[in-house]
Amino acid sequence: QVRLVESGGGSVQAGASLRLSCVVSGLTFSAYSMAWFRQAPGKEREGVAAIANNGYTKYADSVKDRFTISQDNAKNTLYLQMNTLKPEDSAMYYCAADRFVGWSRLLLRSSYNLWGPGTQVAVSS
Repeated sequence: QVRLVESGGGSVQAGASLRLSCVVSGLTFSAYSMAWFRQAPGKEREGVAAIANNGYTKYADSVKDRFTISQDNAKNTLYLQMNTLKPEDSAMYYCAADRFVGWSRLLLRSSYNLWGPGTQVAVSS
């Protein structure tokens, strides 16, 4: 049974940093691609950052050079380091996973079958 649980969200001012965590049980990172998605009210869920089973990473243009996705296999945890946060980053952030997602589909919602319940991020100006 696979479980994904996010944490680390909060309310911050523009320019601040947050580190999101996703604790995973029931899967091996080497066999899965993992990703962070976000969804603001009235908007569709969009891919933010992803890491393939071979370690390849991919980012949305809106967060490149500000966000970094990483994982700690010993702790079974996925991270999203978010720096220089902007109001437009405000959203519910979700952790997702699925097996061997191709590089061109890493940021597509349809690529992922396993999801966490989300953690809220609010950035004020």
